[in-house]
Formats: sequence, structure tokens, C-alpha cells
Amino acid sequence: MGKHRVLKKFTEWEYWPSYMFYIPNIPYALYLALKAKNFTFYSATNPGIKSSGNGTESKYKTLNLIPETYRPNSIFVAKERDNEQVFLQLKASKIVYPLIAKPDVGFRGLFVKKIHNKKQLTDYLNNHPFDIIIQDFVDLPKECGVFIQKFPDNKNGIVSSFTLKSFMQVTGDGRRTVEELVKKDKRAKHYIERLQEINKEKWHNILEVGETAILSEIGNHARGTQFYNGNDLIDKDLEKTFNDLSEKIPGLYYGRFDIKYNSLEELKNGENFKFLEVNGIIAEPTHIYDAEKGTYFDALRTIREYWKTVYTIALQNHKNGIDYMEFKVFWKEILG
Repeated sequence: MGKHRVLKKFTEWEYWPSYMFYIPNIPYALYLALKAKNFTFYSATNPGIKSSGNGTESKYKTLNLIPETYRPNSIFVAKERDNEQVFLQLKASKIVYPLIAKPDVGFRGLFVKKIHNKKQLTDYLNNHPFDIIIQDFVDLPKECGVFIQKFPDNKNGIVSSFTLKSFMQVTGDGRRTVEELVKKDKRAKHYIERLQEINKEKWHNILEVGETAILSEIGNHARGTQFYNGNDLIDKDLEKTFNDLSEKIPGLYYGRFDIKYNSLEELKNGENFKFLEVNGIIAEPTHIYDAEKGTYFDALRTIREYWKTVYTIALQNHKNGIDYMEFKVFWKEILG
């Protein structure tokens, strides 16, 4: 890694590792726990999701809480499996290539992969010995994150964060290879090793003038996807759509929906979009990573505000009869 890239990673906080956003806020988390008189109070925030969505829940089961119209066709594949049976499942479920394979339990886009053929899927199955989900690749052009918060004592929730996503891409000039274009791109060069692995088949191709190559179609910040703060686009139509949907998801009060959609107008009308994932209490309000509209300290403050909401929802649910998980049980799940 060159000195320039090291300097950029140091000075541009958007690229900092996740612990830089959470370690400074640990004292506030401890304060909330002491105030709640329970160190696992957050386990009561989303009673409809295992452990409120602490990262150990099944993504397959959680996604199935969403009405069928709004979710991609998916199958669950256990870690003890016969590959031929998996291919039969795919055929029966009418899932075709390209498709998405990802861990059933996971976060931050780890091991999520777009699969183009049977050989790639066979390699994925053989190299990832854990429970996975295989689902349709949702071929809609745009992706966003919609964060909803609902208080148990209030029927209507709010959309508190709306993040627009732009996939990493480069545009050809008729002379340079994809590798050379990535090295010259002020954003892509920060992710060069990961992008080379994803794009190894076209890494040395020369793109024609104006030809665009999308380098990653997984809308994850760790893979170079750029996040834009779209909170100014939140309106009553968007809130109505997601309030209506959240009414159909029992026990979900706090979380982020990762969604692919065709147009903002259709999304606000509740049309032509699909959920990719539902994230619970560990969900981030990803608009904080738009460095053009906020600072590192704004991001830290926003995280604290969201944790306070987790606290408020959890205490209301507990007052209404939802038990907190035992500390040793909760943390045994976290630590595996």
C-alpha cells in the first residue's frame, strides 16, 4: 500500500474501521445499561427477531418475516449438505444464475458473493462450511437503506434514516485497463485488493471510451459502495409505505431494511422493490458515512442518539411484559 493511500485512510474518516465509531461510545452504552439496571436491556427492543437482531439471528428466518411480494426468492442451505441436493432445490425454487450466496448469520457483507454459474456455486459451497442463503439476484438498478423506528406506545413509526447507495464503477477511455482505471480512481483505489479478487476475469481488460464497468454489485460500504445521506428525501409517502409494511412484521420496532428498487417514486408508492435484508439492533444508520454532509463527530453523536432510541424502545417493551435475556445467554450467542 503506497504512502498516499495510507495517508488517505488516516485522514478520511469514512474509511476508518468500524471500531473507531464504537469504542468512543462505549462509556455511553455503559451509562444506558446502568440507567436501565440491566446489561442486556437491548434484547427487548425487537421481540419478533431472535435476540432482537444482535447479529446471531438467521437472515433467512428474518427475511421471511417480510411479505412474500417484497422479498427475493430464497432457499436455506444447511452446513451439512449434499451439493446435488442444493442444485435440485434451486431448480425446484426456480432460482437461476446469476444468484446471490451469503452466510445465514453474518454482517457487513462478509462472504456475500454474486454467483454466475454452477462451478462458482460448487466452489462457494465447498469453501464455506456454514449455513448459507441462496437467493435471486435482484436485477433492479438502485439500492438504499431505510431505517425505521417505532415506539411500542405509539402506533406510527418514523423513517429516521434514508441512505442512497452508488455502486463502485469505473469508465473506460479506450487506453487503460480496469486495473489502471481503479488505481487512478480516488475512491476505488482504497479497495484495490478486494476489487481485484471480485473482478479478476476482467481486471486486465481495456474498456472502450465511455464504457462503464460496475466493480461490485453488493451494496456494502466495505466493498466500496458509496453511501449518500438522503434524509432530505424522507416524506409522508415514504413513511406511510414503510409504516404499513412494518405493521405486517410483528415485534420489529427498530431496524434497517436494505432494499433494491427501480425509482424513488415507485418506492414511495410501495411498488417495484425488494428487501435484501432486515437488520435489527446492530443496524447502523448508514447515512452517517456521507462525509460531504457530516463529520466524524456527527457520526459518533448519531450513533449515541440511535442507542438512546434502542434504550427507550426496550424499556417500553419491558414495561409491557417483554423479558430481558439473561446476560450469560446473550453474550454466549455473541461470542459463539
